[in-house]
Amino acid sequence: MSEKLSNNGQLLSAITNSIVEGEPDETVDLTRQAIEANIKPLTIINEGLVPGMNIVGDKFQSGEYFLPHLIIAASGMQRSMKLLEPELQARQQAVERAGTLVIGSVAGDIHEIGKSLVGTMMSASGFQVYDLGVDVPTEVFVAKIRETGANLLGLSALLTTTMTVQRDVIEALEEAGIRDQVKVIIGGAPVNQEWADTIGADGYADDAVGAIELAKQLVG
Repeated sequence: MSEKLSNNGQLLSAITNSIVEGEPDETVDLTRQAIEANIKPLTIINEGLVPGMNIVGDKFQSGEYFLPHLIIAASGMQRSMKLLEPELQARQQAVERAGTLVIGSVAGDIHEIGKSLVGTMMSASGFQVYDLGVDVPTEVFVAKIRETGANLLGLSALLTTTMTVQRDVIEALEEAGIRDQVKVIIGGAPVNQEWADTIGADGYADDAVGAIELAKQLVG
């Protein structure tokens, strides 16, 4: 349990620091304190939580932080967002969405962790995320894009035997007449930028932070 902080600025800074230092329980407790102090939910998000995630992302890219740091930081952010959602609704405040992402591991691929981390990090970075899970049939991706009007699609494949399904999904989007409305990002151990170019994807990312940066470039 963190020490009570009376100053709003101190509270927001403490939230940021707790994310950077990898203390998710502290992040949640401080977020609760900020709510009790009547700090606006969007202020908590934009001046407390998001700056912390940005710092963690920078440290990951520089090599100072590693994958566990990302997972822990995202956990604190996600748990805090769950606390804030009722407050946002009560105040009729909407989080400004950076975009809408549909993500999943393609048909035949049951790998969860990397895909889930990207989804969590994207959500923490302001994207509306629809995670379809693993072994997702091609037609389900197409249907979800239609249903949600998403402008981003993330396709994960960790096997050489499933990476070709990424191409199948892109072709299905073209056949459905909705390829132009969605930017497609691919990822997974066997894929690279050359493969992305070959199959007509809009980009490739080799980690969660890279995926966020690429997504913001594509739909920003």
